[in-house]
Amino acid sequence: MVKEASRRKFLQRVTASLAVTSTLSTPLFHAQAASDDSDSFWQMIRWQFPFKEEKVPMNAANLCPSPFSVSERVSELTRDIDVDCSFNNRAKFTALLETSRAKVARHLGVSSDTIALVRNTSEANNVVNNGLALKPGDEVVLWSQNHPTNNVAWDVRAARFGLRIKRVDLPKHPTDMEQLIEPFEKAFTGNTRVLALTHVSNLSGLRLPVKELSQRAHRQGIHVHVDGAQSWGALDVNLAQIGCDSYAASAHKWFVGPKEVGVLYVKRDRIEDIWPNVVAPGWGNDVKPDVKGARKFESLGQRDDGCMSAVGTTADLHQLIGSDRVETRVYELARALKSGLKEHGAKLVTPEDPSFSGGVCIIEVSGERRQELLDRLYEEHGIAGSASGGLRLCPHIYNTDEHVQRALDGVKKLRHLLA
Repeated sequence: MVKEASRRKFLQRVTASLAVTSTLSTPLFHAQAASDDSDSFWQMIRWQFPFKEEKVPMNAANLCPSPFSVSERVSELTRDIDVDCSFNNRAKFTALLETSRAKVARHLGVSSDTIALVRNTSEANNVVNNGLALKPGDEVVLWSQNHPTNNVAWDVRAARFGLRIKRVDLPKHPTDMEQLIEPFEKAFTGNTRVLALTHVSNLSGLRLPVKELSQRAHRQGIHVHVDGAQSWGALDVNLAQIGCDSYAASAHKWFVGPKEVGVLYVKRDRIEDIWPNVVAPGWGNDVKPDVKGARKFESLGQRDDGCMSAVGTTADLHQLIGSDRVETRVYELARALKSGLKEHGAKLVTPEDPSFSGGVCIIEVSGERRQELLDRLYEEHGIAGSASGGLRLCPHIYNTDEHVQRALDGVKKLRHLLA
């Protein structure tokens, strides 16, 4: 049995080595990406990622592995700069950056001039926070489950400039969309200037109806900002359809892109109204920027040109698979995970209904036991999760049905640690 297990692992690694970056450019991959949702197709996707079967990532809400095609593109371009860091050689990155911007914009359903490639969600959130022109007494309505950079950051600005902050709590297990909309509407007053939301909570997995909330807020002239850290790359996000005024996300999470690259979308008619946090070379020599559109928000000094360019390579993978199929696969894995966890006696924090959730799956675990459960799940069963909000497991396109079953088997054996 030991020899047979070793043989299987050997064959898995050989298969992985044969399936790396070249696979993305083969006619077979393109054909399957266009029409195939079979296990073999998703196995092919899994082997685009370098992690070992012994330690499987299932924490896309925090950090995802990049596929070989992306990490090798970053390495290739970084070596190119190290070999020749002259202005002459680096001039090509201007065009590569614009290619990445165009691909990201297409993926999000908007025009290139509304997209800034910044460093991460936190930076993008703070651009909006610090850049909107607000005065003492103006109100900002927040969801209580916002990430700190879209929550506490507003407290800091309020303390500096005399703003009023209102936090909205929502039902843990809603049964109707109005239950997620009405509390925000009730918080609006004639002084409300901003509604800052999180698309999918990293603490509960609850997904907000951001399109409907944007529509209600816009009736009262309120700027709607959405933190999309848990939706970009996981859900089929079309910002033109959602209608929010600004949106922030990171490439290193569900988008499976390079590290320290993020996106800030600002609706075209709102770009002029938001000041940048940083003014660096590339801005120009006047108060008004020389650059066009949302590019003014990425005047940040020296950047990692390899990472910026590889965002476009990541978008290529999503384009090949299709955002709708990525979302379907994420929901499929999450549904299997939530169903199995319930069968093993776990109490779901995340709504089971996909209408109210995304790919983030959380179960109740008492605070003192969370770390032990997390560590043992990793050490004994090879599943890497998180202790945020309970036990958080977030399966993505690189995870297989076997990975989900392994996570469920691990929780079953460790269920004495559940709340």
